[in-house]
Amino acid sequence: MKIVVIGGTGLIGSKVVQNLRDQNHQVVAASPATGINTITGEGLAEALKNTDIVIDLANSPSFEDEAVMNFFKTAGNNLLTAEINAGVKHHVALSIVGVEEMQNIGYMRAKKVQEDLITQSGIPYTIVRSTQFMEFIKGIADQATQGDEVHLSSVSLQPIAAVDVANYLTEFALGNPLNDRVQIAGPKRYPMYEIVQQYLSIMRDSRKVTPTGEPVYFGGTVTHEALVPVGQAKFGRISFDQWVEDQKSRN
Repeated sequence: MKIVVIGGTGLIGSKVVQNLRDQNHQVVAASPATGINTITGEGLAEALKNTDIVIDLANSPSFEDEAVMNFFKTAGNNLLTAEINAGVKHHVALSIVGVEEMQNIGYMRAKKVQEDLITQSGIPYTIVRSTQFMEFIKGIADQATQGDEVHLSSVSLQPIAAVDVANYLTEFALGNPLNDRVQIAGPKRYPMYEIVQQYLSIMRDSRKVTPTGEPVYFGGTVTHEALVPVGQAKFGRISFDQWVEDQKSRN
């Protein structure tokens, strides 16, 4: 099968592309760097010729409210229109667990619009809602650092390794369209401040985490359980302890 991976050179996309190539599929790793741009439309029609499946992993370069909304609206409309014209049989998109519960946050509003465009397009689809990636734990710490302290809330996180995300996306893409949303998450749930402190300690980072008690994420107030799956979900195989020890060995 021919499969186009939008965002195919990124953290998740590069792993999905490799998974699919290992299974002998014809794969196009699409990104502006490879001449395929969902914002301008450059290269889309040509890339999607004779394509069976599209996996959309593109992300906005800016998280500012207006910019991120414009990105997902424009990219979504351009991509879905090109898919309809090309006769694509399955659209797979990566979204976020709890997105509907966080509509006070601009990024989450934009992701919900992206989902709505997909469900209304008429193209058979599968939307994969994921929890936060383990690879972003350091970024969470860095954003919350004040001096030598990291101020974080007790919001629950259930982080999943990028490898597990890529494996699930590959599995869903090669299966029949669900015409529904499915949730994926890491194997264990933690308070945000606790998992970040564990990460910093194992990585021998001297910063200390101070719990704030405020349920805040992406600058908005959320419920303590907004970022973890409710109802049925599929779980990653890589534990946080396994993942962080692997990161330590790489540094």
